[in-house]
Amino acid sequence: MRSNPLMRDILRATALTDLSDRDVPPVFREVVEGGWSVTAAGGRVLTALRPEVSGPYLDRLAEETTSNGRGMTDYDLPAAPHERTPLLVRRCLAYVCACLRTAQEEFGDAEVRAYVVLSFADTDTGTRTRTDEGEDADPGLLTSNVTFCTPLPDVRPFIPALEDVRDAAVAEISVADCAAWS
Repeated sequence: MRSNPLMRDILRATALTDLSDRDVPPVFREVVEGGWSVTAAGGRVLTALRPEVSGPYLDRLAEETTSNGRGMTDYDLPAAPHERTPLLVRRCLAYVCACLRTAQEEFGDAEVRAYVVLSFADTDTGTRTRTDEGEDADPGLLTSNVTFCTPLPDVRPFIPALEDVRDAAVAEISVADCAAWS
């Protein structure tokens, strides 16, 4: 697994053993159960997320990430970061692993990669708190986005220089990485 320092810190602080379907919200379980399909351009997309009308895409990477990308359900999670973060991370990784396993079964290879991005929501719910050092902004709620794509030799990476990203926690996950969490 490739990740940046922020994601490595989050993963070290989160209990990730025994991930299962129970960690995946029902609507995302339905996506997993729907399996994968291949578009006319050769894109690998989750069938349940495939748009009815396909738009023009720059390349297969754009088609796959646009079709397969979604924010993880989090409205039911607590707001307190120490409670919210581990639950959100478990949801994302359980969903990722379930999708990657079905992709491997469907395509007979381990080429599909998952990308998990954790960042703070840009909302008006953030608050200001007073500290000894001055006034700090509460960044708001941690949210996440998960997408899938197949790296291609002739197309730029989905997240170039992933390890250098500083404003979000990011990881690229393969099906082989999932063995550590099940």
